[in-house]
Formats: sequence, structure tokens, C-alpha cells
Amino acid sequence: MAEEGLEGVVQRITFHNPENDYTVARVQTEEDTDVTTVVGNLPGLTEGEQVSLTGNWAEHPRYGRQFKATGFHMVTPTSVQGIRKFLASGAIRGVGPEMAKRLTGVFGEETLDIIDKDPDRLLEIPGIGKKKKEDIVKSWRRKADVRDLLVFLHTHGISGGHAGRIHARFASQSIRVIQQNPYVLADEVWGIGFLTADRMARKLGVDPESPDRIASGLRYTLRQAVDQGHVWLPREELTQCAAESLAIELVQVEQILETLPVGGEVVIEDDRVYLSAWYRAEVSVAKRLLDLAGRRCVLDGQNVDVAIEAVESRRHIVFDERQKEAVKKAVGGGLFVLTGGPGTGKTTITQAIIDVLESMGKRVLLAAPTGRASKKLSEVTGRTASTIHRLLEYNAQSQLFGRNEARPLVMEFVIIDEQSMVDLMLMDCLLRAIPAGGSLILVGDSDQLPSVGAGNVLADILASGRVRSVKLEHIFRQMEQSMIVLNAHRINNGEYPRLGERPEEFAFVEAEDAGDVPDLIQGLCKTRLPAHFGLDPVDDIQVLSPMYRGPAGVRRLNEVLQQALNPEGVALTVGGQRFRQGDKVMQIRNNYDKEVFNGDLGRIIGTDEGAGVVHVSFDTGIVSYRAEELDELVLAYAATIHKAQGSEYRAVVIPLVTQHYIMLQRNLLYTAITRARELVVLVGSKRAIGIAVRNDRAPRRYSFLGERLRG
Repeated sequence: MAEEGLEGVVQRITFHNPENDYTVARVQTEEDTDVTTVVGNLPGLTEGEQVSLTGNWAEHPRYGRQFKATGFHMVTPTSVQGIRKFLASGAIRGVGPEMAKRLTGVFGEETLDIIDKDPDRLLEIPGIGKKKKEDIVKSWRRKADVRDLLVFLHTHGISGGHAGRIHARFASQSIRVIQQNPYVLADEVWGIGFLTADRMARKLGVDPESPDRIASGLRYTLRQAVDQGHVWLPREELTQCAAESLAIELVQVEQILETLPVGGEVVIEDDRVYLSAWYRAEVSVAKRLLDLAGRRCVLDGQNVDVAIEAVESRRHIVFDERQKEAVKKAVGGGLFVLTGGPGTGKTTITQAIIDVLESMGKRVLLAAPTGRASKKLSEVTGRTASTIHRLLEYNAQSQLFGRNEARPLVMEFVIIDEQSMVDLMLMDCLLRAIPAGGSLILVGDSDQLPSVGAGNVLADILASGRVRSVKLEHIFRQMEQSMIVLNAHRINNGEYPRLGERPEEFAFVEAEDAGDVPDLIQGLCKTRLPAHFGLDPVDDIQVLSPMYRGPAGVRRLNEVLQQALNPEGVALTVGGQRFRQGDKVMQIRNNYDKEVFNGDLGRIIGTDEGAGVVHVSFDTGIVSYRAEELDELVLAYAATIHKAQGSEYRAVVIPLVTQHYIMLQRNLLYTAITRARELVVLVGSKRAIGIAVRNDRAPRRYSFLGERLRG
């Protein structure tokens, strides 16, 4: 069938899937007073644009006559009315309906030519100064660049959803850079993996055995390892994994690996292969920790005892010898680690340490890895606490920390809470900002899961034996009555939790079949728990699952809970995920520009379907996301247990079924339970609980920090 043509103005984009650029648009043609529905893979189509489409007419059984487009290109509008409509659509940043009217009122049909070829004349328009003119021209040229890039990507079978990030990195050189070496996309553009870059390279005719492809495959394998928590990989494991992924001979991979250290991309030390940034961080952290561990403050022991007695008197408590030992070691300066499980008094001793230090005239700063953890630290201590990033004065524009060796923190002691969440790279940045003579106190639970980011910093420090530390193990009498505390310690000791004794604190809902779990959890969150305990189903209840996929996994649970708890309202669908106003969402990568970080929870307070923008309220403020940035957000009615570290909720619902077998581990269940303040509900099978309790073999993380500390 011969293709037909259709030309008109895009009135509205009713649907766009960034994964494949499938678009449904309403187009107004000059000949037809009716608006035509156009469907097809149309990357970068914008409302207000005049387009020329090719394709064929078809009759849809439900939606009627449609034009199925196979290709299109933008037609620059030539009439004053067309130009005004195009500019008023918001296609050019800085130009709205009023400014579009002014521009076309002065320049008429020459408006777009003037923006493109003689932009200084824009200064003739009231309301346009030098900066606004530059913004308009920059946006106009970026639009042209991105349109060319979208067409290029689409031609080579790649989604246009990444075009914005590619252009942000390479600007007008984007197409040239990709043509020269498509693997730079995997190395330098977040969100584009090696497999996507490799697919494009194949379409561009790159040799499967080219050194560029093998080198990129090795870096990709190392980055995957970092994403899984490893700081390095053994040489043999790295080359075998890369060879399998690339489907080439092992000897070719080994040859290219030897060339990578020359370019500074990786470091090979003995049998260990690192991405260079992680090698530098590990060496730096070990050196700085040892330096800190060797420092001491000269304090009068009698004065410390008096200060501790004053704290006991003011807070109406009596410390045991272990707790007094912790306070004395902490205020002794250098590096100290305080650990302990729930109910052992970590918070009380942290407060005592702060009281003693302040009574002796020491300046103390408090911080934690996440906004929620820092907020909790502030609430329990009554002092100002911040995130580590804010403490170190992270600058989003320069992407650097303002506090470092050259400009250290102004303090004598820094206390970091939830230390188990701190990965190697963040630890390095923190240590660089500790001044000469400064001291560091780390507080955490060594039995919880390690950090989401690479490394096993807290466990490595404790295992080294080179750092002064105290582990609190005695449970406070008032906490002995808590079923959450009791069962957390039982699980940590390899004992089966007590079920059914006080279901108002620790409940169990039996479900042998994983397929039954979503409906049970929906009923708990929507009806039963709010009715019995007065809990808000979104703000107070958090579902924590061991796995992301599967019938009782995070993805399926979020679908069910969104439909049950927030079924109506304006929605924006991106990449197959629907976001609605009122939805609970989570940030899944560190975004320093927006100052939101992996694991931060927020609520959607507004969606602009036309502009493709979602506005989210976090603890730290309101953040806006464009459509191409929404892959940083996921629904968070349910989350993985790993993502809940450092957070606390009134109630936690935990699905545990034997289908989760691969993830059923003691420290995972322990971490999930200790996120709850008032109520834990386990939903699943007793057999699955038993598997988790018995399995104390945490997956190994490749880290050499402990060995470096031991020297």
C-alpha cells in the first residue's frame, strides 16, 4: 500500500511512551475542520508544531478513523498565526502566549528567522533583556539539536527518551560523538546502559570484537558490581563475566583489560580490579581512618565523671558500666564507634555523649545519610542535625562538596548516625572534611544490612580491630516489653520470633500462596489497620518486601496499593508507570542538582500532563521532575527492605513467602522489623520466616578496606 501524506498543526499530545516513542496526538489540518488522531512512533513531537507526516489511514474498532504515521518532519510555520501558536505552546523556554503575541506583532512572518539568524533584534521587544534573549536563543537551538538527535536515535532503533540527557552531556556534538564511539553513552550518560549502547553500535556497524566494545564491556561489568555493593572484582571473575556478556573469547578480554590502567580508567592491584575512583576512595578512607584512630583529646577524667553524673541527674537515669565506658571512649576523641540493636539505648548514650561534650565546651555537629534519618536524629537529640551532603555543603552546579581538605568543617566532634547506610564514596568525602584535631563518632547497628552504595564500611571498621568501639547489648527494662524489640533480638540471635502473643504490636497473617499476598496486604493497608489502629494508610504504613519482582514483590504490590489507595485523579504515564497526584513515591538515585537522594520518600502534590511535569513534596522541600527525569522516581506504597534503611514508620507490613527464597536472610528480616515503631505485620508462611531466621550467610561484598586498616 502506497503511503499517504498528512500536514497540520499538533493540537495536543494525549499519550507518549518514552520507551518506544509511541505517541497519540491530535492534529489539525488546514483542509479539515475536524481534528485528526495520529498514532505512531513519533519521537519529540511537540504541541503547537506544524508537521508533515507520512503513513496510512486505518479504522480502529474503538477509536474510529486514525492516521498511522510511519515518519514525520517539522515544517516551520510561515503564517503569523501559525508562528504565534507554535511559540505560545511553550516549545521555546522563556516564551509564553503573551511574549509570542509581542514577537509576532513586531516581526510578523520573520519572527523565527530573526530568532535563528539575527537574535540581537529580540532586544527591541519590551520585556526581553540580554539574559532572556540568550535563554530564548539557547532553547531554540537546543530544540533543533534535540530534534535532529531524536530522529537519529529513532532511525537506529533507540528510544528518544534519553535524548535530553545525551544532549545535556554532548550538546550539538551529540550525533558526531555517537557515530565515532557509541559506547561513550554507556560510560558518560546516566540511564543508558551498555546493552543499549551496544545495540546502537551494532546498527552503526561497529565490529563486535573492537577494543572500544570490549573496554566498555569491562567497565560495564565493574559498574554492575558497584551497583551490587562491590568495590572491586577479582580479575578472573571480571574477565569471565565480561566475556560471557560480550560473547567473545576470554583471551581477547584479558588482553584489553591490561590496557585499561594506562588510561587511568581502572586500577589493578594484585588480583583486584577497581574502577579508579573506587580504588582512590578505599585507599583514602583507610589512611584517614587510621589517622583519626590515632588521635586523642586530653581530658580530665574526673571532669568527665562529673559531667556523666550531671547527665544522669538531669535525665533521671543511671548508666551501667558499659554505657559509661561508651561515653568516656567517645569523648576521648579521635575515632569511636557506638553500635547496638533496638532497645539497647544507643539514642540515650548518643544524647549523653552530646551533653558531656557540650558541658566541656566542645562544638558538636550532627548528621545522618538521609533526610529522614537526620530529621529523626534532630528530634531525639533536640539539636540541629543535617544530611551528610548538606553538612559538607554540596554544590549542585559544580557537583563538588564545599567542605574538604582545603576548607574543613568548623568543629571539634562530628557524630554520624545510621552509619551502616554510609557507603565508601560518601565516607571518603566526609573524612576529607574532618579538620586536624577533629574527632568522629559513628553510631549504627552493625547487624543491619550494609549500605545501598558500594562498600561495607561499618562492618570493615569493626572487623579491623583498629578502632575503639562499644557494642550495647543490654535491653532497657522499659523496652523488654516491646514485641518488636524482643522479636528483633530473637531473630538476630537465630531464634524464631514469637507470633500471636501481642498481635497489636507484632501480628502474623498466614498465606502459603504468594498470589494471595497482594489482596491480603491491600485489605490490611486500606481497611483493617486504619480501622483498628487509626493509621493513615499512606503516611503511617509502609510495605517492605524482600524482592522487587514476583507476585508478592514491590512492583506488583505498588500496582495493587495505588489502585486501592489512590485510584483517581490526573495521571502521567511514563515508561509504563502511572504517577498520580497524591501518590507516595521514592527517589532511586542520588540527584545532587535537586538535592534528593536514593531512598528519599515524597508525595506527588501536582501533575502537569501537558508539560509532562510532576511536582513532589519531600521532607527537604518541593522538587519538580520533567518527563525524561521520571525514571528517577518509583511508586513507594511498597519498597524493598534495602531502600528502607535509616527510616522509621509507625507500622510496617512485610510479605515473606518461600518464592522469596533467594533473598530470605536473617539481617534482611531483622532490618525490616527494626523499621517499625509501633506495629509489625508479617504476611506469608511460617516456613519462609524460618528460612530467613536460619540463614545468617549474608552475600559477600568485595571490599579490601578491613585488610587495609589491619595494615
